Amino acid sequence: MKTMFAASALALLAGAAASAQDVPPSELPMIRDIVADVSADRIEADIRRLADFGTRHTLSETESDTSGIGAARRWIFEEFERISADCGGCLEVMYISDTISGQTRIPEPTEVVSVVAIQRGTMDPDRYVAMSGDIDSRVTDPLDGTSDSPGANDNASGMAGVIEAARVLSQYDFPGSIIYMGLAGEEQGLFGGQIVAAHALENDWRIKAVLNNDMIGNIAGIDGVIDNSTARVFSEGTRAVETPEEARIRRFTGGEVDSPSRNLARYIDRVADEYIPNLDVMMVYRLDRFGRGGHHRPFNDVGIPGVRIMETHEHYDRQHQDLRNEDGRHYGDTIEYVDFDYAARLTSLNAASLALLASAPPFPANVTLEGAVSPDTTLSWSAPDAAQAGNLAGYRVYWRLTDENQWTYSRWVGNVTSFTLENVVIDNYYFGVASVAANGAESPVVFPGPAGSFGD
Repeated sequence: MKTMFAASALALLAGAAASAQDVPPSELPMIRDIVADVSADRIEADIRRLADFGTRHTLSETESDTSGIGAARRWIFEEFERISADCGGCLEVMYISDTISGQTRIPEPTEVVSVVAIQRGTMDPDRYVAMSGDIDSRVTDPLDGTSDSPGANDNASGMAGVIEAARVLSQYDFPGSIIYMGLAGEEQGLFGGQIVAAHALENDWRIKAVLNNDMIGNIAGIDGVIDNSTARVFSEGTRAVETPEEARIRRFTGGEVDSPSRNLARYIDRVADEYIPNLDVMMVYRLDRFGRGGHHRPFNDVGIPGVRIMETHEHYDRQHQDLRNEDGRHYGDTIEYVDFDYAARLTSLNAASLALLASAPPFPANVTLEGAVSPDTTLSWSAPDAAQAGNLAGYRVYWRLTDENQWTYSRWVGNVTSFTLENVVIDNYYFGVASVAANGAESPVVFPGPAGSFGD
């Protein structure tokens, strides 16, 4: 597979390549270091600590220091504070909450409290990328807030991954900001994500990507397959906030499989190919598992790009089950079924992706496409704010055949705001553009028009 960080030789079809000294490097050694720094032992310790709270159900105990959702969220808050102390106070740690009631799974007024830590960027601090995991757990009855519910894989694994990513990435500085999120209320209706997404909009957070991690520790599926070398990334194809006019435009110009979330998934796939040994990403062209949901969805619902990263082979006996053994078969989400090395590999995929996203210049905005009834295709985009784009080296134009799932052709075009691909017919390809930093970090590819926009 061709790397997104180097111009394809096939791009020569579009004209002479830019001189070598103009092209940023194709690899960032820093990312190799970040991947190597992720510790399976630390992730195991965090998963065990979260599972030891007994239950983390949204309706469970909040006053105890040793059990229940209250103790769990305070421990997560304290972990972020410890990480911040180690990096000289580089994290802003906060609770974001609201009271929910009158819901099928939250019938009585209940405060749903998420834990958020922000690592501010040095150049464009109001541009964010985020990684999330879920705090809460449950057994068979979604209203049972007292029974033992360790939730070791679902979702102590994802939450531990977020904490570990914060430990590793907080040792580095990035131009853009990174948010680490422990979201509550997922099992009761995705309420934590809804509350945090609303808070983000109210406070004008420019969130460009949410990497939601929900179950990243199981390698033995109910289908009988044992697999520690693949991961799934789910992404929506059409933006949930698309207007009727935008849908009309998409009908004639394409974009059904090029939402910002879908191109974020492609980006993560390329990061795995480039930087994560023995891990292949399966891009699933669906918002989530069939008929099911996760905490990236509330962000998608308000127009914030987001994907779900998770194991490839689930085991349903180990999800949402009362702890028991029946006819020699184990039910329940317990620690012995978590593969910590696999959880570390998926965490390293997140950490590498976050580092590259936060290192990229401002993502291309207002991308347009022209070339009807012409042998040539022209892409144009807006110049970014100079203060936010101090690391910008230029742009790379991408294109692919319309039935291909990855960007296959690319060309470095330099620091311009428009470029014409000569003798590349607009009718036969999909097109996009990515911004590139001086150190080689790229943004995701941005598809032209509202269908592919990551926002301003």
